[in-house]
Amino acid sequence: MPNKIANKQAICDVLMEAATTDKDVCVLCSDSRGSASLTPFFDKYPEQAIEVGIAEQDLVGIAAGLASCGKKPFAASPASFLTTRSYEQAKVDCAYSDTNVKLIGISGGISYGALGMSHHSAQDIAAMSAIPNMRVYLPSDRFQTAKLIRALLKDEKPAYVRVGRNAVEDIYTEDSCPFEMDKATWLKEGTDIAIVATGELVRPALDAAALLEAKGISATVLDMYCVKPLDEEAVVKAATNAKAVLTVEEHSPYGGLGARVAQTVASSCPRLVENLSLPDAPVVTGTSKEVFSYYGLDAEGIAASAEKLLGKAAK
Repeated sequence: MPNKIANKQAICDVLMEAATTDKDVCVLCSDSRGSASLTPFFDKYPEQAIEVGIAEQDLVGIAAGLASCGKKPFAASPASFLTTRSYEQAKVDCAYSDTNVKLIGISGGISYGALGMSHHSAQDIAAMSAIPNMRVYLPSDRFQTAKLIRALLKDEKPAYVRVGRNAVEDIYTEDSCPFEMDKATWLKEGTDIAIVATGELVRPALDAAALLEAKGISATVLDMYCVKPLDEEAVVKAATNAKAVLTVEEHSPYGGLGARVAQTVASSCPRLVENLSLPDAPVVTGTSKEVFSYYGLDAEGIAASAEKLLGKAAK
């Protein structure tokens, strides 16, 4: 059966579990409890939930204030607004002040589809990664999301977590979800090409590896849920054992996973690196699946790009 549980629902489930025994855990929303799948938390723990309304700057500022008082706030809002309207608060109140605020960017990337560029967050990885002391995570499925949120509940550092709007196909299972904080997960090891993917595009990258294998091409697949801090050791190992490196992300071609991987590879083990991403332009209208297919970010498109890159590397 196809998975029907979105990553944002996994976040709610973990936070509700934690709030049962830890009254410092709290959730804040900007008129987004429904779209963030956090309504059950608000209903069960009303004294640990705050509805700020459509005021993203206040959302982050209040969360930082709560953190400075010893609370453990998770502030959820559409990624497109959270990382732009409240950028100064994320930079100063959270990162610079080193407060224990977890920013949850919901409906990230092009999840909002037909609503267009105003609601897309194709620059958030670059923007949030550029803030000193701010970590950036893009979990790939519900099981990894749950592991990540449990880990974040145990530390006191600021972080930004981006999740999509809809349920995505599982990569892991409840009983088999290897996870180490700030370490990439090796999904497949190969010798021809290394594919480094993040977020919802990890599943298509893994499927692309299967298509390549059927053609006799051996691919490594890294689930780089931790874009910052990047697992440079894993990147170097994957690149060293491959002829070329392909990065895959639901983001602008500038300043995201591709840029960080390219910097690492260039300084440690020079290889041909290519970034497969959204274009530097407003994207076409459609569902996530349709948009990914249009820009070659589905399994077939990723496999085709990998083959083409290997051809370049062979010259």
